[in-house]
Amino acid sequence: MEQTLAAPASQIPDESVEAFEDLYRSSRDDLYSYVRGLLRDRSAAEDVTALAFERAFRRRRRFDPERGTHRAWLFGIARNAALDELRRRKRQAEPADDAADPDATDPADAAEVALRRAALRRAMATLTARERELVALKFFAGLANAEIATVIGTSESNAGTRLHRVIQKLRRACDETA
Repeated sequence: MEQTLAAPASQIPDESVEAFEDLYRSSRDDLYSYVRGLLRDRSAAEDVTALAFERAFRRRRRFDPERGTHRAWLFGIARNAALDELRRRKRQAEPADDAADPDATDPADAAEVALRRAALRRAMATLTARERELVALKFFAGLANAEIATVIGTSESNAGTRLHRVIQKLRRACDETA
């Protein structure tokens, strides 16, 4: 006897669910890194990342491709969720201690890495919240300037210029602490 297994129509995912699953798989790590960079708190970043994906899933049918990519749309939702969290706290979380660099096997290398991280942490502390956000979007989330522009609501050239200025400011601050 042959049987054909079939799922009821209500259990077959539609295209928007499948597209969302692809977006989730391709963006989850970058989104978490971005949110963690903004909040500087691992636990809160996990919660906000989950909340952002939940909100995006519920709104997936309202996505407008004329306003940007799915990825930029998702990061915009995460940005709003992270800013809501910061407002809720009314304070900034202390940066979590970074784990030791797994590539630094030599104690001298490990010490050098620790010094560089400390200098960068001090330099990041000199940035405004908006400047830290640009760094998080570019380096933690890995977004292109066009995607950053969509997330922060500006032109691509303006986003690139602002990012360049922030990087220069970070370099100067790192040089001063060295």
